Amino acid sequence: MSAEINPTLKIIARIHSDFPEKFGIPRQSGLAPDTVSRIVFEEEYRNAESLRGIEGFDYLWLIWEFSENVRETWSPTVRPPRLGGNTRLGVFATRSPFRPNSIGLSSVRLLRIENDPQYGLVLVVSGADLMDGTPIYDIKPYLPYTDAHPDAAGGFAKKADKTLTVHFPENLLRQIPEKYHAGLIQVLSQDPRPSYQPDGERVYGVYYADYNVRFSVMDGVLTVCGVEKRKPLNEE
Repeated sequence: MSAEINPTLKIIARIHSDFPEKFGIPRQSGLAPDTVSRIVFEEEYRNAESLRGIEGFDYLWLIWEFSENVRETWSPTVRPPRLGGNTRLGVFATRSPFRPNSIGLSSVRLLRIENDPQYGLVLVVSGADLMDGTPIYDIKPYLPYTDAHPDAAGGFAKKADKTLTVHFPENLLRQIPEKYHAGLIQVLSQDPRPSYQPDGERVYGVYYADYNVRFSVMDGVLTVCGVEKRKPLNEE
């Protein structure tokens, strides 16, 4: 065998999303298609030539780092949340963030390309499941003739999780700018709670954009019970 090679991955960009923390991020890309994010390239890679032709694709693959889950050790088995957190499966049979290499893969829709006066060409995408500031290692076009396999077996995740009905009182919804409404409701409908914490009386809080949205869940209905605007970081 050839000698072991430890390549250094280069961060080419970072994503700026409305998810300031891990809790509440959709468990897969595309589940909240109205969430909008911006991909800003690192200075070294702000070359318009590197994006020539990208406007011809509707979807892109993002290869990125689970930057909040980097660790020195790994386990051959993990406990997928959708199985209640009690069943162990092989790490390579899941999309768990706890992997030997903390690499993530997401498919996002390319909405448009903006020319920012400070950052150059910026990709505006929807449906990303990445925390704000997540480093991106590579971007590749999604090819529908080879990347889509609608008849493929899906293992333990062969069906999407059931979504919740979201009850968002109008007086609370008005506290949040309208541009965030659709994406936020989609995020809440995916049930941000851990699968092993189905406590109907517990109040949870999820941060989305500049807002802390508090909610509880009972009998398949998520009810928003409070909204607070987050304080600026220098005041926390």
